[in-house]
Amino acid sequence: MNKTPRTVTSPKKFVIGRGLLQQMHDYVKDFGDNAFIISDEFILQRVNDEAIAGLKQAGLKGVSEKFNYECTEVEIKRLGALAEAQQANVIVGIGGGKTLDSAKAVAYYHKLPVILFPTIASTDAPCTALAVIYTEQGEFERYLFLPQNPDAVIADTSIIAAAPVRFFAAGVGDALATYFEARACYAADGVNLVLKKPSRTGLGLAQLCYQLLSENVDAAMDAVKNKASTPALEQTIEATIYLSGVGAEAGGLAAAHAVNNGMSAVPDLHRAQHGEKVVFGLLTQLVLENAPRAEIDEVVRIIKVAGLPLTLQDMGLKTFVEAEWRKVAEIACADGDTMGNMPMELTVDDVYEAMVAANALAERYKNA
Repeated sequence: MNKTPRTVTSPKKFVIGRGLLQQMHDYVKDFGDNAFIISDEFILQRVNDEAIAGLKQAGLKGVSEKFNYECTEVEIKRLGALAEAQQANVIVGIGGGKTLDSAKAVAYYHKLPVILFPTIASTDAPCTALAVIYTEQGEFERYLFLPQNPDAVIADTSIIAAAPVRFFAAGVGDALATYFEARACYAADGVNLVLKKPSRTGLGLAQLCYQLLSENVDAAMDAVKNKASTPALEQTIEATIYLSGVGAEAGGLAAAHAVNNGMSAVPDLHRAQHGEKVVFGLLTQLVLENAPRAEIDEVVRIIKVAGLPLTLQDMGLKTFVEAEWRKVAEIACADGDTMGNMPMELTVDDVYEAMVAANALAERYKNA
């Protein structure tokens, strides 16, 4: 019997620098000459003024379409029909994680190359061969596993530095869990995000992600609060977008993201950012692992420096309802979710009690 292979997967290109939106034509021409651009509303005017103008000057075609806020099957089909009507031969996504996931899904279903311009560093979604599909009510529905990573990911630091601080902080939160989840998955010899075995390279990239966050988070937060592009900001973006994405994909996810998925069932937390919920999932994972105090100290330091919510109340929870959080634990422990990558057997009760303890831990650190 053949053993499941270990993998390292990555975008074909990852480019990071300032003023890259107006240079979109340099990246589009490598893959096609007729771009269908899916864009967040807030940057749509700049896309038209800078990116589409640049495409036309370079002799290429391009049209933009506003993303309708949620990555659902309905929205993916709507965007795909528009791309087909335009006879586009390359998809471009410009925006946050859900916008980029929708662009990846459209490109996949229509067998087209995809170029992504993240406008916020709130998740590692740009680099992964994965899209997260939600219901029309905004609850997690399923993962769409893609056969390959995006063709190019372009991180324009001048755009990312101008985004609200909360989004940047959420990216730090999402990336912060990368190493700990990859470490757990590797120890369990679990399954990574391309449904293969985790690789030592994936674990190494995840560890570098954590190192860059630890070294740069203070200076990076200073920069983003003042909308300045600095070396510390650039290294942190490299960690939150590239190393987190590739490290998680090759290294695997574990309890932190499983708990995040479960938290989609809590109405009070629907406005919480993905990375904010992942932080609580990470604290839950560290409780399950009975992690050393020094490790928890450094994780909490990074959370505090980034200004991330530490407790469930900070995140927006008004009342802790036991039945609601037992449902979170059930979803987190569902067959096929990443809780199965933990190196120990866990029950719904184990996860529920760890979440209660993680919130108590957070309250203790908050008041320390």
